[in-house]
Amino acid sequence: MGIDFGRVLTAMVTPFKKDLTIDYDQVKKLARHLVQSGSDGLVISGTTGESPTLTKDEKVELFRVVVEEVGGDAVVIAGTGSNDTASSIELTQIAEKVGVDGVMLVVPYYNKPSQEGLYQHFKTIAQSTNLPVILYNVPGRTVANILPQTVVRLSEIENIVAIKEASGNLDQVSELRRLLPDHFAIYSGEDSLTLPILSLGGMGVISVASHIIGQRIQEMVNAFTSGNITMATKIHCSIYPVFKGMFITTNPVPVKTALNMLGWQVGAPRLPLVDATQEERDAIKKMLSDANLL
Repeated sequence: MGIDFGRVLTAMVTPFKKDLTIDYDQVKKLARHLVQSGSDGLVISGTTGESPTLTKDEKVELFRVVVEEVGGDAVVIAGTGSNDTASSIELTQIAEKVGVDGVMLVVPYYNKPSQEGLYQHFKTIAQSTNLPVILYNVPGRTVANILPQTVVRLSEIENIVAIKEASGNLDQVSELRRLLPDHFAIYSGEDSLTLPILSLGGMGVISVASHIIGQRIQEMVNAFTSGNITMATKIHCSIYPVFKGMFITTNPVPVKTALNMLGWQVGAPRLPLVDATQEERDAIKKMLSDANLL
């Protein structure tokens, strides 16, 4: 089951009003803007979308609104994973009814499952749906790291088709590409590692920085895939400060700050995350200015 989700997917922020309820009008506007500015698809209610502080009903409404707005024009991936297999199945099945194109399942956080536990978790969710599944490995957030051998076992399940790899470990990416079937896609989960991961046989990126430089990231990926490595490297180096600027504090605080500065009303993050400090705001403003975005 080789599925083409595209090469540049944006892990979309969830816009909030002043009272921190979801601003669905802004959700629609932002989704449309991202699709028109370099994103092949959107991941809704991932880490960048503040999934840990969204209710189930809010997630379902987000999926519905985004599918309604850009479904057919872009791929819509629902973040339906959590650290509870049963509730992940329930949300995945609802997302399928809403009409998303696929789901992304994060490695369960806090419970710290074994490799066998991870295998059974993902297998059980995948078998509950007809949707294609992207695994999401982000040990910096979840503590557990899904090992390449476990991903290989999971790749034998027909609808598990890709992984978002955010371990920061390029050796692990090499091992994944070496062991996995060719049709199984590897996406960079870290903007600054997109080019190195492409060079190791990666498919593309599930990006945060694409909120503000989606076209440039798309140009970099296109340059690489068409064999112009020198140009891809040049673009990478020119946008690298933006990649780093998006992670000067916990994601999605910097990207929300940057979007607000650029005139998008995406609001503050929900607690336990807090707004950027003045020092962080100054750094983000300088980064935007240096990149000719402000």
